Amino acid sequence: MSTLFQPFTLRDVTIPNRVWMAPMCQYSADPEGPGTGAPNDWHFTHLAARAAGGTGLILTEATAVSPEGRISLYDLGIWNDAQVEAFRRITRFLVSQGTVPGIQLAHAGRKASTDRTWKGGKPVGPEAYGWQPLAPSAVAFDERHTVPTELTVDQIKEIVGQFADAARRALAAGFEVAEIHGAHGYLINEFLSPHSNRRTDAYGGSYENRTRFALEVVDAVRRVWPEDKPLFFRISATDWLEEGGWTADDTVRFAADLQAHGIDLLDVSTGGNASGVHIPVRPGYQVPFAARVKAETSLPVAAVGLITDAEQAEKILANDEADAVLLGRELLRNPSWARHAARELGGDVHVPDQYHRSV
Repeated sequence: MSTLFQPFTLRDVTIPNRVWMAPMCQYSADPEGPGTGAPNDWHFTHLAARAAGGTGLILTEATAVSPEGRISLYDLGIWNDAQVEAFRRITRFLVSQGTVPGIQLAHAGRKASTDRTWKGGKPVGPEAYGWQPLAPSAVAFDERHTVPTELTVDQIKEIVGQFADAARRALAAGFEVAEIHGAHGYLINEFLSPHSNRRTDAYGGSYENRTRFALEVVDAVRRVWPEDKPLFFRISATDWLEEGGWTADDTVRFAADLQAHGIDLLDVSTGGNASGVHIPVRPGYQVPFAARVKAETSLPVAAVGLITDAEQAEKILANDEADAVLLGRELLRNPSWARHAARELGGDVHVPDQYHRSV
């Protein structure tokens, strides 16, 4: 039997297969008015197509816990009840297709207030309805980005509360899985790495201090997220810096801390916090980082990174390098990837009645 198409249970939630959709920003929410930050027809169609294609778990794109936590004006958010109602339409449909709906809760930190990627992704200022980014330290991501404002301790506590409030709304919106975004150079990742965190107070310096904010967020979310529902954490396992950054060793150590604080699965990615670094991109290039966490801890992991074909995905799971695979670009290319992979590997996957002729 194909491992890729065996169900996977975390707490009381059973995901029907190990083909999961990674969060991918669409930069398509309305930038102003009552629909600001709320999913619209594009988001419904985008996510619904992958559910109809047999994907076991779908994680929304990075969904901001506050307006200033957005990467761009066009990001999704879950800081108000209107957004909750718009998400309910999506979660209802995903569940109807046997897909588990998940949401990624995020704050962009110093990488906030940028344009959409297909317009260059450049930082935007007040003249283009931008805003002042916030970060652990007043250190810009690179020369073109705005120097962020260093967060006060009171502001840090406020953001922790925003994550908890967002989790409450996510539950009301019908999500079964929540993921805290601690990767790719956004706010939580910025606190973790000494490359971006230059603080000298209780939130900077030592490993214990740099991980404090992340663990406070995890604790706050876990307190409001039901005991029977799983909580994920996405991490960049390395900054890809030779020195002065977050490392794979840190990730293994932190995985154990996260598990002790109630995290059920580590979504292992890399990079995004340091500009100009060399990343050896190739098929499965991030899988070894997930494999190491799985080998050296008892925390379940999901692997990402140019996973594109069924045999490759099956081998990752069969070799015990991960418990599930998260597909990004490949699911953009082929919304029915899971169904095609099941046919190739002899696995079972949900097929809508309307598509029975495609079996």
